[in-house]
Amino acid sequence: MSITQTAISYYGFNYVEHAEKDFQEMLEHGCTTVILAITEFDMDFWFPNIPKIVDKAHEMGLRVLLDPWGIGKYFGGEQVSLFLQNNTENRQVGAISGEKLPYACFNTQSFRDYFQRICLKLARETDADGFFWDEPHYAFPKSYASITGGASDEWSCRCPNCMRMFKDYYGYEMPKIMTDDVKQFRWREALFILEDTSRKIKEINPNSEITCCVHATLNSYYVTEYRGYDNWDMVASSPYFDVFSTTIIGWHLPADFFEEITRRTVEMAKKYGKKSERWLMGYYKQPADFAQIEEVVDLYDNLGVDRLATWTYRGGYGTVLAAPDALKLWDRIGENYKRVLKK
Repeated sequence: MSITQTAISYYGFNYVEHAEKDFQEMLEHGCTTVILAITEFDMDFWFPNIPKIVDKAHEMGLRVLLDPWGIGKYFGGEQVSLFLQNNTENRQVGAISGEKLPYACFNTQSFRDYFQRICLKLARETDADGFFWDEPHYAFPKSYASITGGASDEWSCRCPNCMRMFKDYYGYEMPKIMTDDVKQFRWREALFILEDTSRKIKEINPNSEITCCVHATLNSYYVTEYRGYDNWDMVASSPYFDVFSTTIIGWHLPADFFEEITRRTVEMAKKYGKKSERWLMGYYKQPADFAQIEEVVDLYDNLGVDRLATWTYRGGYGTVLAAPDALKLWDRIGENYKRVLKK
């Protein structure tokens, strides 16, 4: 047995008494950890209840990770962003089109400060067990591996701030094509905001567990996504991250793709002394045959994954991204959670 933790993401929480009922259902489905997907609106409007919800989860025996979900559209997530609403600048700019994009540029001091204020407030005022960095990314390029769109030659960010930072470092103007210097710049600056924030969180709570979840892409000699966190060695070697995670794979993809991503995830985590995490798609789509869930869970367990996670609670039931048989999918995942923990 390698899997020792089972996690479920959870959003749309407002009241402690409602969350308590949902937490009980999570426990009955074999969950050991809840990942609270906290939006900018939650922080702005519902914050007084967030520490109480964290406490209730602990009281019931669940570990709690905090996911600043979709913040600035920098992390994965479908919700809207108050930062983008309130900032017409500080946005990513397409290198080819020159157009401002509906994604915050996380290399600007404005967004870095905004992001840190949210995370450090959560670190100081809740007793959560850690934070979950949820698919951080540049807006472009996209590849066919992206769940939210097809391939594109466009890339970001080439905003005035990124162009100035690039010229200050390299001594010449930032190109409009993705040269090796551009790749190195994007990797380095993308990592800074998360490392700096993680370091400050650990100054507040040295035991805070930081998970960085990156896109599950091949990153081969020929094909790399280039969305900022595809250099897995740079991410996994960071001294401020404790868990190396790679994100959801669609059920329709070949079994050997599941195997390759999982093997590389575990190897990368072990290489740098980190825990590993792999995910199940528990929303939007479902396997044609639910027996595939058992097969994938066993694959993860046999390859040495430490934490198994699913997005999301109840299969996304009641949302536009609900799985076709959301509650049945949720129940089957719960059966597998309980099964793998008993191994």
